[in-house]
Amino acid sequence: MPEESESGPPPVSSPPPPILLLPHDSLLHILSLLPLRQLVLCRLVCRHFAASLTSPPPATPPLLPLLALRHPRHCYPHPHSFYSYDPLSDSHLHFPLDFLPFSSTSPITSSTSLLYLWASTSSADTLTPCSQPKPPKSLIVSNPVTRRFKILPQLGSAWSRHGTVLAGPAGAVIVLAELAALYYSPSIATWRKFSLNLPSKPRSPVLVDGAIYTLCDVGAPWRSQWKLFGCGIEELGSGWGAVEKEGWGDVFDVLKRPRLVRGGGEGRVLMVGGLRSGYGAESPCSTVMILRLDLGRMEWEEAGKMPLEMYRCFAIGGGVGGGGTGGGNNKVKVFGGEGRVWFSGRRVRGRMAMWEEAGEKGEGEEGDGGRWRWVECVPGYGDFVYRGFVYNAGFAEIP
Repeated sequence: MPEESESGPPPVSSPPPPILLLPHDSLLHILSLLPLRQLVLCRLVCRHFAASLTSPPPATPPLLPLLALRHPRHCYPHPHSFYSYDPLSDSHLHFPLDFLPFSSTSPITSSTSLLYLWASTSSADTLTPCSQPKPPKSLIVSNPVTRRFKILPQLGSAWSRHGTVLAGPAGAVIVLAELAALYYSPSIATWRKFSLNLPSKPRSPVLVDGAIYTLCDVGAPWRSQWKLFGCGIEELGSGWGAVEKEGWGDVFDVLKRPRLVRGGGEGRVLMVGGLRSGYGAESPCSTVMILRLDLGRMEWEEAGKMPLEMYRCFAIGGGVGGGGTGGGNNKVKVFGGEGRVWFSGRRVRGRMAMWEEAGEKGEGEEGDGGRWRWVECVPGYGDFVYRGFVYNAGFAEIP
């Protein structure tokens, strides 16, 4: 008699789950009924779901407004992910970037659904100490939700080290440096260079309603004096001019080390800085003030003032805007957009201060205007300070 096989009868394969047998359009319609946060998680269910979510579903879910956090340790970047914070649910999200075939990446700015990163496209770039020279980086536009990306035309290494990148509408990109600007759009598919006719290096430029606004120092070497300049995107080479109005008075002397942030709604620019206690160059700051400029009316107004108890957490060694009385170095970053401003400090570990332009002041809250609160459980790296920018995640644009 033939001997029976020790392995037993062949295993019976189980049928695939019914949802995998659905037509592709039907599956996309089901997935489109989920909010974007759940769609991102669905990518982890199986390979079939991940492949199906590389294109927009028939009914595109609303955008998810996030704060993308830039890793502070540029010397040893984490190339395969970036952190973000959801202010609506007060929770943190982690976006994988493992679909990008680059040795290191650094997210820098965004437009609707699109994330822009500097990436090292050379295989020679590894996790090396800061003191070693690095190869040039390329500017990458990607959509982390659909996991698609595109490499923009090569730039010189100086632009990635010193340029400020602004993402405009319809895929336009502007890179501002001290003396020149670069402009790219998909229609021309190349970079155009313009000389900047500005009195100093542009500080914290923002893009509002098709125009760029920036602060420039027009003062003496021993005392800064800030002034607002603006220019339309299509007039980078010749359209820069001072944005001013008779009656503004000393609005730019009120704040120390001001920064611009895009306000909520149309035609609004926020200016954030330390509120001077006097007009002397070394006058300390008493708190942080947020001023709002309505470009339609060309009028400034006070939008918010940081509560004193919150400001004391930043005030050691200079505070926001500098000029404090304590010792040590307390570097503070100010960032945000669309009516929200965040503050991260070297001595404020594991959390950020947040101000929201919209909403009423809660019971027991201090401060004038808006809403102030702490964002807790922010991942920290010793004395390094996070920076960030607004990122509206979604399917709206595909690179």
